[in-house]
Amino acid sequence: MYDLIVVGGGPAGMTAALYALRNGKSVLVLEKSGFGGQITHSPKVENWPGTARMSGNAYAEAFLEQILDQGAEVDLCEVVRVEDQGDHKTVYTAEGDVREAKTVILATGVRHRELGLTGEREMIGEGVSYCAVCDGDFFKDRKVCVAGGGNSALQEAMLLAGKCAHVTMLQDLPEFTGEKKLQELLFARPNVSTRTGVKIVDLGMDENVQLTGVTIENAAGERETIDCDGLFIAIGLIPENEPFAGVAKLDAWGYFDSPESCETGTPGIFVAGDCRAKAVRQLTTAVGDGSVAALAACRYLDAMA
Repeated sequence: MYDLIVVGGGPAGMTAALYALRNGKSVLVLEKSGFGGQITHSPKVENWPGTARMSGNAYAEAFLEQILDQGAEVDLCEVVRVEDQGDHKTVYTAEGDVREAKTVILATGVRHRELGLTGEREMIGEGVSYCAVCDGDFFKDRKVCVAGGGNSALQEAMLLAGKCAHVTMLQDLPEFTGEKKLQELLFARPNVSTRTGVKIVDLGMDENVQLTGVTIENAAGERETIDCDGLFIAIGLIPENEPFAGVAKLDAWGYFDSPESCETGTPGIFVAGDCRAKAVRQLTTAVGDGSVAALAACRYLDAMA
């Protein structure tokens, strides 16, 4: 019986573990793929306060070592269900294991919706990105494309238009779906051009696995290659919270519908990180959630004692 089980080993989950451990609690962290989460896909991180630059992998490795040194137990497995037993919670894994804890923090993260093209994953950090806030500075005075047409894509493009030589918006629908005012502001920029009704069908790659351009295709089947140094993909995020809907309410988009306190409607179960409904999803907001959720869990545990 652990004091706390953390589901998810990204920055939010590991921060939660760290804070709970430093409050003298026993902690088990369960992660289904690799510790560090989305940040491990970023070869250069330059917006972490107090650190000029670091790699996402190095950050994740150092963080994992830190919580292990503090006494955390970790396991690679997929959690498929959490049940509330009142004074404790039961956690079930796809591998058939059953774990128990007095509290649970769900830090399940999200995954970016991908185009699904050959070379897409290989070129993450080498021209392909899912975050203009994170990587936009690396493309200063260069040409980039943005895939998507909703608010997220428009906001990414607006940020990039202030840095890049040219931004080409690529939307597979006949028109952009984001806010009209945002469209007006963006499309008034002289270095922004748009293409609608086209889908990206191929990514150009050089011998160094660096993006060289994108090939688009219109409804008539006509193809065109656009040379660019970067491709920012903003076609949506996918939360994977459905298995936990019984203990933590979801909003219409599948995110945990929890306030800044990171509490759920189930006593002893908390949420943290990008999986929670929120306006900003960044490394800093993830670790902020992790600390809030952990301290809430510690208060709950102390009240039980």
